Amino acid sequence: MEIKRIAPDIGVSSQLAPQDIGAAAAQGYKTIIINRPDGESDDQPDHAAIQKAAMAQGLRVKYLPVVAGKMTDADVSAFAAAMRGSPAPALAYCRTGTRSATLWALSQAGHLSADAILGAAADAGYDLSALRPKLEGSAVAVQRSGRSKTYDIVIVGGGAAGIATASSILKRRKTVNIAIIEPRTEHYYQPGWTLVGGGVFKRENTQRQMARVMPRGVHWIRAACAAFAPQDNKVILEDGERIAYKTLVVAPGLKLAWDKIDGLRDTLGKNGVTSNYLFDMAPYTWELVQSLKGGKALFTQPPMPIKCAGAPQKAMYLSCDAWRRSGALQNIDVSFHNAGGVLFGVSDYVPALTRYVERYGVNLNFNENLVAVDGPSRKATFEVSHEGGETKYIERDFDMLHVCPPQTAPDFIAESPLANDAGWVDVDPETLQHVKYGNVFSVGDANSAPNAKTAAAVRKQAPVVAVNILRTLEGEPPHAVYNGYGSCPLTVERGRVVLAEFAYGGKLDPTFPSWFLKGTEPTWKGWFAKANLMPWLYFDLMLKGREWLAKPKILPHRPVAHAAAPAISEGKGPAKAA
Repeated sequence: MEIKRIAPDIGVSSQLAPQDIGAAAAQGYKTIIINRPDGESDDQPDHAAIQKAAMAQGLRVKYLPVVAGKMTDADVSAFAAAMRGSPAPALAYCRTGTRSATLWALSQAGHLSADAILGAAADAGYDLSALRPKLEGSAVAVQRSGRSKTYDIVIVGGGAAGIATASSILKRRKTVNIAIIEPRTEHYYQPGWTLVGGGVFKRENTQRQMARVMPRGVHWIRAACAAFAPQDNKVILEDGERIAYKTLVVAPGLKLAWDKIDGLRDTLGKNGVTSNYLFDMAPYTWELVQSLKGGKALFTQPPMPIKCAGAPQKAMYLSCDAWRRSGALQNIDVSFHNAGGVLFGVSDYVPALTRYVERYGVNLNFNENLVAVDGPSRKATFEVSHEGGETKYIERDFDMLHVCPPQTAPDFIAESPLANDAGWVDVDPETLQHVKYGNVFSVGDANSAPNAKTAAAVRKQAPVVAVNILRTLEGEPPHAVYNGYGSCPLTVERGRVVLAEFAYGGKLDPTFPSWFLKGTEPTWKGWFAKANLMPWLYFDLMLKGREWLAKPKILPHRPVAHAAAPAISEGKGPAKAA
């Protein structure tokens, strides 16, 4: 938590956790103003948890949720009223602090000069220069906004996909003008969390400061994207500011939908319930594995699509291997509950995985979807599907429950004009160009391409989009193609990995020849790649635009069947589908 004091009576911050409230009270804050709506992010405590912690400290709480990108005059009035009617100083927070800072700034219009308001915000680290027209009441003042320019490329998302794409573009053309919209200050190597949960990696080894991985030469806009206006070639930020672009890359990742499982959020991280899908939770997985000497351990997998289809069972294999090594496995009843009907979607890898299932004595339960968790009672409820469409509900006891949450597109993607019916960014699966807006591309988990959602897929997608987006800026059609490559290093035991690599249609697409590394079998070479090579490949190659074994395939004369090159001259909108 970093509180930024804007004025004597107000401070702002990014998302608070209940444990931060005591520190806020110690700094003299008397009121907490919550400007972030509940359920906006998968890792967000709801306002009731903050309110409970604040009341324990004797602080007053005002819940004034403001939807990102949709701030109204009524919101500003309510904020001003809360400030007037509450003990000072107040601490307001949202996802990044930007909405709260914006509400304060607009509430001061007419009381302070625009220069004073913007200067105070800037001193606290918030660039609100785009508000000057509202603060001064003059449309002419928009010319003085620091962000009124149009970027050649705007990238939404500073995760693996956004950073890798920016770096690949800059390797090809250093003069291109790129902005990355990303509110987080931390960057995570998410594939490492499985190994954290297995006691192999330290959690801190999977985290770096965003500033360290942000490519040189890009403009980092530390704000959250709230919406898109592709007809105007603009992105709308959480405070309502609009960022103009010639071309757009959408790479925000996906949403972990914890609330789709009743009771899960309330018990996650306690009562034996864990998930390697969260940075803060993976160490708890290893704590549970070490402490469990007998009982029932359940591992779950929701309906597709999910980030890394093998991750739920990787957690199971590493746990079983640890229990086998300690001698506890014979006393633990292990079961795998998969909402799907097969162990793994590419059949060539199933025989090797099945041997480990049998070796560990795992009970396989297909067509079982976790729908509810009662943590204190240690009971999990599954919806079980049968042939003919019949469903029933089964309640199972557990001593340890590892949950892979349902996963969806982020709300601001699903509700946008860029989304298909399922909520994902609607792209051509080969060029990754939007099927309607020719100057829009998407990389990573948020797009509709039917590939496995893995960091390995991003490694191959980023160079494709880098080539195609530069072609688009030149008024030429895309000609680099993505074959659907994905990789899932299935850690079946400590020291052995089944290195699954495949493309569209489940076609095997190995990086190395079978005489060197046979991916359909567990090998120590696969383990070496997972534990030693891949973190280096991620941080020192992929994020820096070094495309070792990832050069895009170029088709010299690719016909354009779905979208023409966009008109990107000033004042023109994107091209429509051909």
